[in-house]
Amino acid sequence: QVQLAESGGGLVQAGGSLRLSCAASGRIFSINNMGWYRQAPGRQRELVATISGGGSTNYAASLKGRFTISRDNANRNTVYLQMNSLKPEDTAVFYCYVYCQSTFVSDWSDYWGRGTQDTVSS
Repeated sequence: QVQLAESGGGLVQAGGSLRLSCAASGRIFSINNMGWYRQAPGRQRELVATISGGGSTNYAASLKGRFTISRDNANRNTVYLQMNSLKPEDTAVFYCYVYCQSTFVSDWSDYWGRGTQDTVSS
């Protein structure tokens, strides 16, 4: 089984910054993509950003420039999301995501964290 441990969420004023971390652990043979999604109250879960094993990134168009995703150079099972110039509309639960393979012969699967609440006050 794969576990995702998210941290770094909290309350911040508009214009401030937050940095989220997510560490994947457990039975992991290989990781392809890692990333972040978010779900605001009354809305569907939406893509924030993903990063591939090779470092290629993909962002929601509306967030590019304010949010930056990266992976830890030493521990490739850890992903970060740096969020700057936060706005009240960024308030959401942020979920970490990993697409990985548990063994050499197993299927690739999605795994999700439990989510971390980020609240941006005006």
